[in-house]
Parts: sequence; C-alpha cells; structure tokens
Amino acid sequence: MRWLVESIFQQTKTDIMKLAIFTLVQHSFKDGRYYGYAPYVNEMNLWGKYVEEVVVVGTKKPINAVDDLDTAYQHPHLKFVPVPNFNILGIMDTFKTLIKLPYIFVKCVQVMRQADHIHLRCPANVSLVACFAQIFFPNKKKSTKYAGNWDPNSNQPWTYRLQQAILRNTFLTRNMQVLVYGEWPNETTNIHPFISATYYEDEKVAFNPKDYTQTLSFVFAGALVVGKRPLLTIQIIERLHHKGIPVLLHMYGDGLLMPELQEYVKTNGLESVVVLYGNQDKRVVKASLVEAHFNILPSKSEGWPKAVAEGMFFGCIPIATPVSCVGWMLGEGSRGILIEAELEAAVERIVTAVTTSDLDAMAKAALTWSQQYTFDRLEADIGRVLAGSYRCEV
Repeated sequence: MRWLVESIFQQTKTDIMKLAIFTLVQHSFKDGRYYGYAPYVNEMNLWGKYVEEVVVVGTKKPINAVDDLDTAYQHPHLKFVPVPNFNILGIMDTFKTLIKLPYIFVKCVQVMRQADHIHLRCPANVSLVACFAQIFFPNKKKSTKYAGNWDPNSNQPWTYRLQQAILRNTFLTRNMQVLVYGEWPNETTNIHPFISATYYEDEKVAFNPKDYTQTLSFVFAGALVVGKRPLLTIQIIERLHHKGIPVLLHMYGDGLLMPELQEYVKTNGLESVVVLYGNQDKRVVKASLVEAHFNILPSKSEGWPKAVAEGMFFGCIPIATPVSCVGWMLGEGSRGILIEAELEAAVERIVTAVTTSDLDAMAKAALTWSQQYTFDRLEADIGRVLAGSYRCEV
C-alpha cells in the first residue's frame, strides 16, 4: 500500500499526455479495435485528439458483438482496461459487488497513478468507484462529464446523489472541472455548464419562417420506452386532431413499446396523423426536423435532451417537459413550449401557444441559441478543459 499513499502527494512525471477515462459504456473488440456506444465514442475521439495516449477503464459486453449503434475509437495509442460490471439490485448482487469493489478500486488507482489527466463519465457504477479513487490524486488534472440530470431538486438514485456530493466537495475533489448540463444556482466553483453538440458549423441553416396555418408537423425522436413518454406524445397529437387542428406526427425510434404504440394508433384510427418509422439514419431525422414545425419530447427525466437541441438547431420549436436543464435550454418558454406531463394541461398549453404566441420569433430564438453549440465548438471546449482553462459562455 506504500505506493498508494505516495500517490496522494506525488504526480506521475511523464512527457507524454496520457488521458485516463472511466466510463459506464460497455465495450466490444473487433479486428484490433475497441467499440462502444457511438455518441459517447464520437465525443471521446475528440478528447483523444489532444493527447498522445488514451486508457479506457470500463466493462465488456456479455457477448462480444458490435451493435448497429456502436462505433470504434480512433486513437492510435489506446489501451482498454476491463473491470467487472456490478449492481446492488438484489442481495446476491450486493454480495458479489462487495467482492468486486476492492479489485475495481485498485485498478482505478493504478490507472490514475500513470495518467496526466483523469476524466470521469458520470453517473455510473464504475465512475462511482473512480470518484473515491480520484481523492488520492489531489494534484492531478481532472474533469468529469456528468451526463445525467444535475438538478438538485430532482428525484434520483442515492448512488447518483453520492457521486454529485463527492464532485461538489472541493476538499475531497481537487483540480476537478465538473461539466454539467445546464446552469444551476448556488453551485461550487468547480461546476461548469457544458453543452454537447451534434452538428458542425457548416451544417448551420439560415432561419426560414414556416407557415403555421397549414398542417402542423411534429417530430418525436427517441427510444420508445416509458421514460420518453411516447404514448403521451401520441395522445397529445390525438387530442389536437380531435380539436380540429390539422396535425401530423413523425415518430423516429424503436423500443419495447413499439407494438403497444402501433396497436394504439390502429385501434384509435390515427394512421393518418401518426407515422411510426422505427430507427432511421440520422440524415432522415435531420431532414424531417428541417421541415417540421415542432419537436416534441415529454420525457420523465433527461440528462442532455439531445433530440430537443437538434430540433432547435434547425428552427424546429421544442415542446418538452421542464426536466433537468430543459427549462434553461428553452429560455423558460421564450425558445419553446414547456408542458406538464398531464394530457389535458399539455394540450391546452400547446393550443394556447399555437394561437397566441409569435411562433416565428420563438423558432428563430431556438435556432439562434442552439447554433451557438456546434461540434466544432465542442472540440475547442474539450481542448480548454484539458488545458484547465474552460469557461462556458452561455
């Protein structure tokens, strides 16, 4: 244990910038390359541009297979350090976790000791262990991308709260830039707003006013799971249709609720106003967002509502529940329509907005705000994080 104690006071000396990443993403291996969930890996490839070596600490997939949503790391000098997955959902799982934790902790410390910059991807089981391990390296440069809901008033698992508490504690967590979605009051000095992005600078479009007197086109883009509330989305469109408002909903995504949603659409005769496309190429979704009037996502919870930001980028007015940082993104209603997750109230709010609001001004405000945050800017922001000089201009 002597080397562990010494690590508290010493920083590894090296001329090579080595980035250590601790992540929840499960990995697979194929043809000499490691693969993971594409949105995460695409961002980590940006981080890798600024360093000479990358070490990833994460878990392997139970079956080594590359899925359609996976992509490969691009860094030429990448090492993957596997650790066992764990959870505390049951008594046996908790017992197994207690056996695994010391091994995972030691692995985290070993990797951190050799790194120049420590980067945590939270919230997650592996990063929870890494949150404790990083305490032993107060002199290392560190950053955390907290991809979940940072709202201090939201209802979250206690493990998420624990990670947030450690990250906020500037005594335990030193030299750390904590990157969170949204701007929150009364935060510690190490908490910084950080905006993800999907589109590049050259994909910007000029604002194009739309005709809101014709059939109103809505886009839902997301997994067809309970948390995204796709059924509520369909029911909102159904009520608007029954009120005599011409509407059309394009639903992109797949999931466990697909059969139930298809049956609901068929049973209620909504085939002319609701179209379920399943998973589609991002170019198809992008084209739909460019043409649509509204982008709707009445989620139960979000970290970064990627689909909302993507719609705003093209002047598509967002309709969303005020969870996580959504209220901040929508300018508390100046850049979109905030609704509650109650059907009648949501419908009434949309009808009021459609009939009384300056929708062109709202759409233009949404586009202007979202187009500040391009993939090009994200890359520059990551460079500033690694240099220890990041400040978000919001």
